[in-house]
Amino acid sequence: MDLSAAIDLLGEGSVLALGGLAIGAAFGFAAQRSRFCLRAAAIEFWHGHVDRKVAVWLMAFATAVVWTQALILFSALDVSEARQLAQRGSLSGAAIGGLCFGAGMIMTRGCASRLLVLSATGNLRALLSGLVMAVAAQSAMRGALAPLREAVTGWWTIDGTGARDLLVLLGLDHRHALAFGLVWCGAAYAYALRSRLPWGMWFTASGVGGAVAVGWLFTYLVSQASFAPVRLTSITFTGPSADTLMFVLDQTRMVWNFDIGLVPGVFLGSLAAALLFREFELVGFRDGQSMRRYIAGAVLMGFGGMLAGGCAVGAGVSGGAIFAVTAWVTLVSIWAAAGITDRLIDTDETPVVATPRPAE
Repeated sequence: MDLSAAIDLLGEGSVLALGGLAIGAAFGFAAQRSRFCLRAAAIEFWHGHVDRKVAVWLMAFATAVVWTQALILFSALDVSEARQLAQRGSLSGAAIGGLCFGAGMIMTRGCASRLLVLSATGNLRALLSGLVMAVAAQSAMRGALAPLREAVTGWWTIDGTGARDLLVLLGLDHRHALAFGLVWCGAAYAYALRSRLPWGMWFTASGVGGAVAVGWLFTYLVSQASFAPVRLTSITFTGPSADTLMFVLDQTRMVWNFDIGLVPGVFLGSLAAALLFREFELVGFRDGQSMRRYIAGAVLMGFGGMLAGGCAVGAGVSGGAIFAVTAWVTLVSIWAAAGITDRLIDTDETPVVATPRPAE
């Protein structure tokens, strides 16, 4: 795919934003229809009942790994210049940020991507939580929380290139990574069959992972066609949510890029799915205590996501698909914190039960 003509006509920033809008819309539609949610999958897992929610998350994750690694093997994609691999990273930031994010995810009942998807379906709790998360992320990036983020980040850093590539550290190559993804695809399909996951959710869960791989491919193709430096990235939400918020507040300080198109694209895709399938419904807070919980969780997610350098999707799926060490540390920390937080603050809630099966 040659994007040179589009870049010459519109410029790199506009092409990236339009691509982010389209890829985000596909992700939002698929995430809304599949009920993709790391928080739900983690609770199901830690309650010892692996069912549809785990199957959906695992199918999305494995699809992202398989597609991304296949593109690399066929020389259609090169992720060596991605920030998660090429730049200096922080293991302390990944671990502590992941713990903060995982705890906040349980408190807000959804990760960053899920909050955005739910807000488009009329969930006002998710909308407020997403806005608070974006403010906290912006504060951690350039505001009052930035000194704390920088201090924690500096505790344990690692160099870029091979030091952040899990495949290099393990002495493996992209063929092994592809095989790993295929194994987890098999596990996802097994869980999906056992839980009688509807075929539509098979397709849309795979679409979530496919959108991540397409995000990597699109930004790579733009970088190859452009004379100016273009950041290689894919779907993530903490940083882009903060950037989108600042873009709305002060357009003179922001530039058009993939992230600016991504967030509204996800919102529009989820909104389209909710309207098409008549699932749009206004939902608010139950009481003041519930509202405090959501706000506190959103602050933890915003700070934790910026500290870790990625959210449940940005690190857990996009970064995991290219086998960045810090992304995997973040993902493990998110899962661990989710289990601990759920046990500490939600012990009185109704236990997770199997999703009702459709009539035979």
